[in-house]
Amino acid sequence: MRFIDLVWLAALLAAAAWIWLRDRSWLSGVDEVLPLLAAPLLFLWLGEPWRGWRRADAAPAFRGLAASALMLVLGLALNVTLLLAAAWTCLLWTWLRDQVSVAAAQELRHLLVLPLLAFPWLTLDFPLLGWWFRLSAAWSAEHFFQLIGLAVSREGTQMIVQSFPVEVSAACAGLKVLQASLVAGSVLAFMLLPRSRWYWAGVAVLPVMAWLANTLRVVLLTTVALTFGANAATGWFHEFGGWLVLVTMFTLCALVFVGLRRLEKIGAVK
Repeated sequence: MRFIDLVWLAALLAAAAWIWLRDRSWLSGVDEVLPLLAAPLLFLWLGEPWRGWRRADAAPAFRGLAASALMLVLGLALNVTLLLAAAWTCLLWTWLRDQVSVAAAQELRHLLVLPLLAFPWLTLDFPLLGWWFRLSAAWSAEHFFQLIGLAVSREGTQMIVQSFPVEVSAACAGLKVLQASLVAGSVLAFMLLPRSRWYWAGVAVLPVMAWLANTLRVVLLTTVALTFGANAATGWFHEFGGWLVLVTMFTLCALVFVGLRRLEKIGAVK
């Protein structure tokens, strides 16, 4: 590795640390940090950029540097962490693309969603997302229980199901595991659709899958409360609700991605 490459690595690491720490209001616990740390490690593990490493004498593309600079300026001006994360990811790709073989670059391009998910933009830029997750989950649960014949009334995120009060609280917003869900789903997309034309479509549906998994969690917790009492739903079952969301999303994503892969094979045969 050339000296200039070491300079690039040092600059990228310093920039990543700066984006992480410029606003530390998102740091509320270990569960907030682990998915962010896992994303770049998974990028290195799955992409193995050193495997296709080659000595490149060409300087990084000017268009990539210009795009990174533009997103950085906009991100700082608008105070949007997502733009800062996109600028950093674009800068990483601008450097890596000319350092690895063409085949390795194709794989790394599909994994760029992981570096993007390594920053806390979800919490910092979308503070109302948790409220909408709660409200939509309560609305969906209301219609589900009405569909199966139960008496339900709802006001905002509070429901009364069969005279039993249920509140979709902030703990049920799902944001604490949303980042982990998106990281896990991205890894699964890379494993099941590595060279498929459906890859980016699969990545695009990950937020929908995460929302669906969290809504199913709310419905299940309410069902447990109705069947076994409030203590059962708020005890150990609620504590493991986050893991339940991840497992559910992983299963949903696997079914969708396998279906897309089979659809592509059928189209290729025809």
